[in-house]
This record gives sequence, structure tokens and C-alpha cells, in this order.
Amino acid sequence: MSKRLDPARLLTRLEEGGNPVIERDAAIFVWKGAAAPHLLSDLHGWEDNPRPLERLSDDLHALRLPLPADAYLEYAFLDPTTGQRVRDPFNPRRIWNGVGHYNHYFYMPAAAPSPLTRRQPDAVRGTVTRHEVPTADLAAGRKRLVSLYRPPTGDPVPLLVVYDGSDYLRRGRLAVIVDNLIAQKHIRPLALALVQNGGPARMIEYACSEATLGFLLQSVLPLARSQLRLIDPARRPGAYGILGASMGGLMAVYTALRLPHIFGHALSQAGAFELGDDETIVMQMIRHMPKAPLRLWLDVGRMDFLRQANRRMQALLAEKGYSFTYVETGGAHNYTTWRNVLGQALVEMFG
Repeated sequence: MSKRLDPARLLTRLEEGGNPVIERDAAIFVWKGAAAPHLLSDLHGWEDNPRPLERLSDDLHALRLPLPADAYLEYAFLDPTTGQRVRDPFNPRRIWNGVGHYNHYFYMPAAAPSPLTRRQPDAVRGTVTRHEVPTADLAAGRKRLVSLYRPPTGDPVPLLVVYDGSDYLRRGRLAVIVDNLIAQKHIRPLALALVQNGGPARMIEYACSEATLGFLLQSVLPLARSQLRLIDPARRPGAYGILGASMGGLMAVYTALRLPHIFGHALSQAGAFELGDDETIVMQMIRHMPKAPLRLWLDVGRMDFLRQANRRMQALLAEKGYSFTYVETGGAHNYTTWRNVLGQALVEMFG
């Protein structure tokens, strides 16, 4: 790399445009100083595989990573001596990833944040209210937070239940996206029930859990029916939707497979359809059971560690004749990637 990169030119571009230095098909991560940290990123499994930078001169180091033009990437620098993260002084853009760290981030030239994540001035806001419901021993703890979004209409509407609902409300900006799509008349008015996850119990609750289904049926849906004007799924079977990401995406598809008369639309973002080298029961249900009357949405980032599992799920759904949409984006395993494609998913499923 030192033969192909001009240190003086690279330093000029760093000081003018910040880090990383963007090329058409690559990003160059640069560090000024006698010793350089290692790079952590979506591409290399974060702390599992730190990448050293190459010395270009006495006080300049760099690492060039080929990237697609539509990539969104989060990264951090790690001091190999102390094992501590250090800030990138040339990139002020940071985001909380929800699992213990702030990351720096950037977009490649053909990528950008979805405009739907910014509230449009003329969009009438729906109302978000917070409630606690009893878990009835079907979920961790005695009570669980459920946020309800009521759209700006008095007509009966379908319901979208959202796993990891508190994260989708904050990091996913889901209520803002729905407000904007309704105002643009790109989707019908839609109500939301955003269910907080179980914290340390999240993995268990979303691993195709019958108890979680019971919690939805006994606590979440009765709350939504009491507070929102909803379409009756007894009269319109499958009118509701279910959404989740990662393990929540797995649980969303499982919920629809088990309760298709209620949830006829399932949206999975980077669904964890395989655990290690093993298929989940969701893939086995699709392979061996009669086809359920569902409409499915699957998206996954091309830099996501779950990409291959989602590709295998796509092939299985096609083989079994399911109605589905599969999308690969330029991102990885994070809420920014998911929220940037949420508008497209909602239009596809509820347009």
C-alpha cells in the first residue's frame, strides 16, 4: 500500500475532508502519530479481528479497505497496548450502537441516510403512549414496557407488533418513518405496538419461544385492542404485521408461522435464521410444513455476518413457493442499516 499511496496527498485529503479518505470504491483509514491503533469494523468482526494500519512515514499510517459504493460502515480505533478504544480525531461522527460502545461511521458516495428518518414539517404526528403490562410469567420480569403508536386517523387500522420495540422507537425512528409515509400516502395508516425486549433474557425470549407468543396473545394484543382502533383479524385474517431484527427477525417469522391468522405480514431485518452451524426451527417449519398464507420481507446488509443465513432462507422460501421480498443493502448489523431500508419494507408490506 505504501507504494500506491502518496503520504503528502493523503495527509492533505485527511485534513480537508476528514477520516476516512473516500475513494470511488474504497475507504482509507488514516492515523497521524508515531504509533497507530488498530482498526475495528463491521467488516472484520470488531474486537475478534483488529486490523493493523501500515506505516507510510514516520508519523502517518493508513489502511485501505475496498468497499461498495453504497456502503454504510461503522468503525473504531483500538490501542493494541491498552486494549482501550481511542477516538478518531478526524471523524466527529459517532453513534451509539446499543451494545456498549460508540462507533464512528461514514457513508460511501452512493449511500445516504433515508430522508424518511427526518420528520417532514407537514407530516401530522401520530401519538405515542407508554404502558406497562403484566408478563404473567410468560416473559422475564413481572411487567414489560409496551409503547403504542396511534396514527392520525379515526378509522380502524392494521397493527404492526415490533420486537425490540424500544430500540426501534429510538434508534430505528420507526414512528417518524411511519408518520412520513402516511403523510406521503405511501402506506395506509398503521398502528404500532412496540414491545421492549427482555434484556438479559432477550436471546431466550426470541429463540422461537412459545412463552413469548403467549405473552403477545395474553398481554400485548389485549392492550393494543383496548387503546387503539384496530381492524379485527377475525374478520380480516392476517391483517396484522410483525417486525424484528436479528433474533427479533427470527422471532417475527416464527410468530407469523405460528399465528398466520393474526400476523399475515412478517418483516425480518438480518434475521438470525441459523444459530452457529444449525438451522433454527423456523427453517425446518418452512421446509417440512404446508405453506402458510404469509407475505414476508427479508433484508440484510452485504457486510452482515448473517448474510449467508439469510441467503439460504431466501432460497428455501423460493423453493417452497412463499410470497416474499428479499433485499440486500450496503450496510452491516446495526440499526442505521435497518432504519434506512424500513421505509421500503413498510411500503412493500402495507402500501
